[in-house]
Amino acid sequence: MVALALKPLDATPAHPNDLDRKRIERALASRRRYRYVSPIVEPAIGGYDVRSPCCSRNIDKDGGVIDVALLRHDAASGAWRLFWKDHGTGLWELHSMHPRLMTAIEELNADPERTFWQ
Repeated sequence: MVALALKPLDATPAHPNDLDRKRIERALASRRRYRYVSPIVEPAIGGYDVRSPCCSRNIDKDGGVIDVALLRHDAASGAWRLFWKDHGTGLWELHSMHPRLMTAIEELNADPERTFWQ
């Protein structure tokens, strides 16, 4: 009988990571709204926080940086949850779920109802 030494499972979550953060930054360049500002993608627990200067002045009259979207990866299902910020209440609201990160980004970039890019 041969004994094998097994390595413990890696408990490090897959997200956030710098590779996907940069992929999100690049993908946001093709968004339809507020193309003249540079969004910021920051690591968040289990995903990424997308923030941007508020050039419309609808949320921040001074044009400060505001929350645009939150992307969270559900490790159990493998799905991505896309949240929008209700700036009136200060709470994140679930917008949609996606099987892949890039489909969530496509939804964020399209934003036909101005849910994210306010």
